[in-house]
Amino acid sequence: MTGRYAVIGNPVAHSKSPWIHAEFARQTRQDIDYGCIEAPLDGFARTVDEFRAAGGRGANVTLPFKDQAYRYCADAVSARARTAGVVNTLIFESGKVRGDNTDGIGLLRDLTVNLGRAIAGARVLLMGAGGAAQGVLAPLLAAHPERLMVANRTAEKAQRLAQRYGASAGGGYDALRGEQFDLLINATSAGLDDAAPPLPPGVFAPGALGYDMVYGRDTPFLALARAAGAAAHDGSGMLVEQAAESFHLWRGLRPDTVPVLAALRRR
Repeated sequence: MTGRYAVIGNPVAHSKSPWIHAEFARQTRQDIDYGCIEAPLDGFARTVDEFRAAGGRGANVTLPFKDQAYRYCADAVSARARTAGVVNTLIFESGKVRGDNTDGIGLLRDLTVNLGRAIAGARVLLMGAGGAAQGVLAPLLAAHPERLMVANRTAEKAQRLAQRYGASAGGGYDALRGEQFDLLINATSAGLDDAAPPLPPGVFAPGALGYDMVYGRDTPFLALARAAGAAAHDGSGMLVEQAAESFHLWRGLRPDTVPVLAALRRR
């Protein structure tokens, strides 16, 4: 029997998730149907209810609904989702809903395995204070960086997030003057608006990596990283790795991400 899955967001038509999960299914010989569902901004819970009633087995959740997804299944969330406070993966079983968050493990696998970057001992800057940043902050801290700073246009949001998770510091971008980082992660949506976070000069350390969670486009932040002499990578690897973790939660199988990521980069 075909298992029905979907990614739910607004907007969502651009998502590569259906193609990625089709590749995983082909590779593992699983019978699944994975599509896109654009939920009304005021209708996330109703959309999930309708998908479950129509036989849905699970769903990924993307912008702007990760907070709502957490509330939808707050009584049954994984430890990592509870820590993050946001959910990007829903599992429907026996009439119940479980929530999980695979963003953090997806990012770490891309950084450490695909890109060969050690986080332990590194100076890390995380830009953004929304759901994307929340989903990865605890896993990044668990990887033992030398220090991790959170920056956001609204300094108070960054400060609250840093205090909540025990990061080194949080604040506005002006607070970064005189600082240098080995790994700079853009978890803002600025790239979708063809903008870059307002970083002061000199923040990229020699040999640094600039990583943008936005995928499939050469964002202004990546251009800024290259201009500073840093390596630059988009979020395609994170997308594939978090999808693989979701696939494992749903189907009990862990697909090989290497050929899928290579094929995605060629598309």
